[in-house]
This record gives sequence, C-alpha cells and structure tokens, in this order.
Amino acid sequence: MLSLHNVTGGYGRRTVLDDISLQVHAGETVAILGANTAGKTSLMRAILGLLPRCSGRIEFGSKDISSVPAHRRVERGLACVPEGRHVFADMTVQDNLLLGGYHRRRQIEQRDIEDCFRLFPRLQERQLQKAGTLSGGEQQMVAIGRALMSRPAMLLLDEPSHGLAPLMVAEVHAAISEVNQRGISVLLVEQNVAAALKIVSRGYVLEAGRIAVAGTTAELASNDDIRRTYLGI
Repeated sequence: MLSLHNVTGGYGRRTVLDDISLQVHAGETVAILGANTAGKTSLMRAILGLLPRCSGRIEFGSKDISSVPAHRRVERGLACVPEGRHVFADMTVQDNLLLGGYHRRRQIEQRDIEDCFRLFPRLQERQLQKAGTLSGGEQQMVAIGRALMSRPAMLLLDEPSHGLAPLMVAEVHAAISEVNQRGISVLLVEQNVAAALKIVSRGYVLEAGRIAVAGTTAELASNDDIRRTYLGI
C-alpha cells in the first residue's frame, strides 16, 4: 500500500528526516510514535508531498509518487487529518465535510455524508452549526469526516488525541478503528503511546528523525525503553 525507501528531507539546510524506510500494508493500522521534535509531522508532510526538501522514494499503491504534487496524491487515495484539526471555523459542519470531497465534487453522493454521520452521529445533530463553535473533540470529528469525504484508500492522522479529554480520546480512537474496519488503511501519528497501542497492529518509533525501534504492538509494549520513556512503567 504505502512504502518509503530511504527518505531524507528537511527545511533549508536543516535535515529533520534521515534515511526513513517503512511500510503500511493494505488494511493495516500503523503508528508513528515519538517525542516532540522527533520528526513525526515532517514524516507526514513528506508522504503528502509537502516537505520542502525530500529525497528517496515514496510508493503508494505500487506506484512511485515521489514527484507527484500534493493535490494529486489526494486524488490517488491519500487523505490527511492535520494536527490541530484546522476546520473552517465560519463554515457549517456540512460545508466543511463537503469541502473534503472537493476534487470529486461532481461525484459526491448523499451516502458520503451519511457515512460520516453514522461514524459521528453528533455531527448530524450539528450539521448546520458553524464548526468554530464546536468543542475540540467535535472539531476533530469534523476533520476526520472531511478527510473521509475524499473516499481515501489510506487515512493519515497527525496527533488526533492532542488536547482532548480522555473520554473524547477514546471516542476518536474508536472511530479510527471503525474506519479501518471499513477497509481504509491508517497511519497514525501519536504522542499518546498507551492509547495508540490499543488500536494499531504495528508501530515505528522516531528519534531525531530516524527510526529507532519498529515492531508489533506486543513487541513495542514489552520494550523496556519504550515502557520507561513513553508509558511511565
């Protein structure tokens, strides 16, 4: 599904990703873990075609997309929920969702909206409310729903639990699991390692722009360094 081969990149002369190679198979949910400044968001930007300086090879659906512009990557099936949500505050929930399917605007069907409302019933109740008036958790639901409107093959989520109350984190992560059950692959960037390990099958731990550890959920959860550094046990 998604393969990175020796990806290196950064901003100006500053290198923030160093020789990254990883894979996400069809139907998988995989986590990118690590502390602040480890390079997690920059990795997402590289996959999306938004990192200013990037070398190496990125394949999606067995095709090399290394030189494909960001908007074309969305058309090929990559969708992102950015850190901080970035909803359009002055627009309604419904209009925010419709914008997620902009590139396929002539093919948007009512069932696309209904699928979002089934995933997040709260959004149906608030569909005519301005997104900026919603709680942080509800805005996260809008951001996820907006990404799903593009009918992606893979969903990239950058810190979806950031700033949310524990109950809302659980609700958002349950939705991510349901999205995966619908057949959409998921690449999840998280600092909340304990929560992330409950919903992923594998993970990669970044340190200073390099992959320090990789393994299954069980392998990561039993790694003493990870337990001490990220789980506090």
